[in-house]
Amino acid sequence: MHFIKRLIGGLMLPLAFWVVTAPSAAAETLSLISDEETEEMLGKIIKPLFSAAGIVYRPGDVHLVDDPSLNAFVADGNNLFINTGTIINADSPNELAGVIAHETGHIQGGHILRQKIKNQELSEISLASAILAGTAAAVSGRGDAAMAVMLGSQSSVLTHYTRYRTEEERSADEAAMKLLAATNQSPAGMLAFMKKISQQNTLNGIEESPYFRTHPVTRERIGFFEKNLAQSTSAKATPDFGFERVKAKLFAYLNPPGQTLRRYPASDAGIAAAYARSIALFKQLKFKQALREVDALIAREPENPYFYELKGQILLETGKIKQARQAYQKAVDLKPNAPLLQISLAQAILEDNPSDEDARQAVKLLNSSLQKRPLGFSWLLLSRAYALTGNEAAASYAAAEYSLRSGDWKVAKRQAEQAKSLNPSRHLALKIDDLLLRLKDIQAKS
Repeated sequence: MHFIKRLIGGLMLPLAFWVVTAPSAAAETLSLISDEETEEMLGKIIKPLFSAAGIVYRPGDVHLVDDPSLNAFVADGNNLFINTGTIINADSPNELAGVIAHETGHIQGGHILRQKIKNQELSEISLASAILAGTAAAVSGRGDAAMAVMLGSQSSVLTHYTRYRTEEERSADEAAMKLLAATNQSPAGMLAFMKKISQQNTLNGIEESPYFRTHPVTRERIGFFEKNLAQSTSAKATPDFGFERVKAKLFAYLNPPGQTLRRYPASDAGIAAAYARSIALFKQLKFKQALREVDALIAREPENPYFYELKGQILLETGKIKQARQAYQKAVDLKPNAPLLQISLAQAILEDNPSDEDARQAVKLLNSSLQKRPLGFSWLLLSRAYALTGNEAAASYAAAEYSLRSGDWKVAKRQAEQAKSLNPSRHLALKIDDLLLRLKDIQAKS
């Protein structure tokens, strides 16, 4: 499992109310998690919903956010973000499907583009009110007159904005019901999850005012889902798709070991519980016990690549490099096209005093992974692998790509120029030129 800090720019839904005064963009730094098993499970839930909505599913457009709150949202380019708290707190994959169906409704309805247009309109209204306020102050000579104009205009804008957003959320709820029906899934999970949100709001002392909100009041939405459930003919539960294991895995990685062992005690003989315990023991530095738990899991399911992945991680982080490499190799053998498994195997190879042939294998694995998941860490490993093969131009280029993704475009520019000076192949020279153009564009905007 990889934890990554990444800047997410552009427009997102849901948006906070500050867009009225800063409507051009909503950008924040999110802590994103990359995990092959979790993404595979999510993909199995998302694919049929996207298909029913007429949306192309691309695994790279789905992102897991390290956040314990109950939330999911969409952003530019059909990007779907799902909080870890949403998965951990869902009691069934059907609840998760309901949340995803709602967000799919936003994409299907074109709400991101429409929101951009609406934000531009709000920006123009806000500017007009500011000009009008200045005129009022100039004519009357009183600042309070200007303030009255500003407050009145902003109140009107906010009322208009919240009404518009509420309509979009109702539209997404309605779309979610249709998508669940189209995929023969019950809306019961959507209802159950909405009740969780209502309960959480009550516990947190949140009183939902019909004025300051963009979603319909939770109890109103609960009534809508109850009505749809009563009329629904889709009673089919969403398949598990490994949901319980992923839920246990995320809980174990993201919570203190003691909390995990209380939630998944030794008396629970289920695979999900054993999975969580092995991770908790690993985090407690009880490596031998953790490996025994993992080996027991492998004995129960010898064709599960993710158990070998966990074994590889424990062995790699305890310095047993050759054994870690063997475990990761088995994981890749079982799931050859999984980019995150390829990255882990490449890392183990590079830590294992690699020969020229080993370094070339790492290069192949990393280039393959980058085609599917262009992660910054992969570029860093690729730079090292190319250097071991003696390809200094490619090593400098890969280092430049890593530096760019790390936010240091000045270093990236130096590394790209160095790569260009090292007589790269024609194919690599084109890549370097493309990178230099991207860096030039970034420099012009900075």
